[in-house]
Amino acid sequence: LVNNPVVLLADEPTGNLDGTTSLEILQLLKDINARGTAVVLATHNEEMVRQSPGRILRLSDGRLEETRGS
Repeated sequence: LVNNPVVLLADEPTGNLDGTTSLEILQLLKDINARGTAVVLATHNEEMVRQSPGRILRLSDGRLEETRGS
């Protein structure tokens, strides 16, 4: 983050965290995105996905499906 990356890949950034800490991490990712960095987040947590803004892509049976566009 120090070098202002164009893209940040986050693989299960809230896995095994409590609810409060998970919300803090999500807010940090939103702030990073607001500064111009694209954030690609991979998760199995569908509730978190529903509450997050932006484009949603789902990988299902090896196929990429767009469930919400930007």
